[in-house]
Amino acid sequence: MAKNALKTVEKKTAVGSPLLDIEDLKVYYNTISGVAQAVDGVNLQIKRGEILGIAGESGCGKSTLTTALLRLTKPPAYVAAGRILFYPLNQQPINLLEVDGPDLRAFRWRNLAYLPQGSMSALNPVLRVKDQFSDVMLEHSEMSKRDALAMVPDLLKQVGLEAYVANMYPHELSGGMKQRVTLAMAIALEPDLLVADEPTTALDVHVQRVIIQMLAGLRDKMGMTVIIVTHDMAVHAELADRVAVMYAGGVVEVGDVRQIFKAPKHPYTRGLIGSIPRIGGERIRLGGIGGNTPSPRNWPTGCRFHPRCPQAMPICSQETPAFLPVANEAGSKVELQPLVACHLYSHPEAEGTSR
Repeated sequence: MAKNALKTVEKKTAVGSPLLDIEDLKVYYNTISGVAQAVDGVNLQIKRGEILGIAGESGCGKSTLTTALLRLTKPPAYVAAGRILFYPLNQQPINLLEVDGPDLRAFRWRNLAYLPQGSMSALNPVLRVKDQFSDVMLEHSEMSKRDALAMVPDLLKQVGLEAYVANMYPHELSGGMKQRVTLAMAIALEPDLLVADEPTTALDVHVQRVIIQMLAGLRDKMGMTVIIVTHDMAVHAELADRVAVMYAGGVVEVGDVRQIFKAPKHPYTRGLIGSIPRIGGERIRLGGIGGNTPSPRNWPTGCRFHPRCPQAMPICSQETPAFLPVANEAGSKVELQPLVACHLYSHPEAEGTSR
């Protein structure tokens, strides 16, 4: 326990330093119809102690990206190129794509943990909750089964559950309780990074609120970094510090959550925000994004959003836009400016020619 407390102090001290650096990551799928480029050239930096939201419509590559981060990619998917650099405390960075076997097993859960999509069905139906906790801790740490079982009541308490839940089977738990149990299992070894894939899906509004508050509390209490993957923009607005918006296998905009919602830069991000219903205030017609999402087996040339973009220019179909910082307000520091992949900002003189 003292060791965990020391680790927490070190993580809090390191808040703001680099944790994960994704460089030109490409994850493809072999299909009967050809190669599907689900994630194609993603570059993203994540800092210690932040909550990063990854947003985008279904099929944009969000879940494929996170499974690659956790080295859970399985055929027909494969990592075609790129690096994923992880920065342990007081150590040299590690390329996760080069870690295998026992080293990878030891790295998971202690450094990287996963709250999977559909995690309510992730529990083993024939094992009591406490035995599922001990299985995880024995596999990924050096503690004894006795010590592992002794930790379970406290872990359940951290997610708002009573100690007696440890003796229950999954079928005896409600959906919200199952989600909290899987969350408690994910944080059992106090990982540096927790990846939560659609953590509020299929939960009622009250339980969603509880899960959101718990994830925020973990960051504050443990100095944990959290990646939230969801198409629910309300979850990002409530929880995230920064949001990365994905479209057609790539990241098109990264910015502070307030900037993303109040002053989105990329036309696709504007379309996403414009499609969110508002409660109260003046009634306005919701916007939308015309056209259909392109196929990952045949992405459009240039900017992949150009066939659907109301501001597309001739250059948009010819050249892939660079991912560049864009001024958000007068005096903004470069590190606080949003990053946008759009020719409207790399070629501002042509903006007036938009269709």
